[in-house]
Amino acid sequence: MPQGYRTIKKPGNSEVVEKKSRFIGVAAHVSSEDEAAEFVRKIKKEYYDARHSCWAYVIGDKSESMRASDDGEPQGTAGRPILDVITGKGLTYTIVVVTRYFGGTLLGTGGLVRAYSKAADEAVQNAVISEMKEADVLSVRAAYNDTGRIQYLLAAKGVNVIGTEYGADAVFTILIEKDKTESIKAEMTEATGGRVSAEVIESGFFEFEIQQ
Repeated sequence: MPQGYRTIKKPGNSEVVEKKSRFIGVAAHVSSEDEAAEFVRKIKKEYYDARHSCWAYVIGDKSESMRASDDGEPQGTAGRPILDVITGKGLTYTIVVVTRYFGGTLLGTGGLVRAYSKAADEAVQNAVISEMKEADVLSVRAAYNDTGRIQYLLAAKGVNVIGTEYGADAVFTILIEKDKTESIKAEMTEATGGRVSAEVIESGFFEFEIQQ
């Protein structure tokens, strides 16, 4: 059974200026090392006139594969700080590339570390993060005069409603983190005086968007 993990759902970008040097960051999802390598090639092609495009990635359900590159910057001043941002956020299947346009003033090793770290961190902050969590899909059947109570409760609890059908009754298909399933079922039962029925129709790992 796969393990839960966090990754990037939608890419994020950043730009940091330090003593006239521009650091342009992008954080994105990648599913393999080949895809990561292709992503780096694409960024280098886009910023072909830049001096450095430094990068790091983490891949695997358990973050088995990690790599980083300083791309000509002093050793340890770029790739490793970028990698530390990714691991610090608990992300996998993630790549961050930070491209530098030199501004004419040397930043020193400490300045480079801070600038690359900041650009990487802001790129991740501007991305949409999702997390794979163990969850249940439930089919919830309710009479029409109870639908308002059910909808209010689900919205208040932040439960994902992934489908709604209207026939003799209203049937909601909902996605709930597994450790919350029983409590939500109990609250729906209480709210409707026992008139609602809720059945688990699927269990596994599902994607949840994370608010940053």
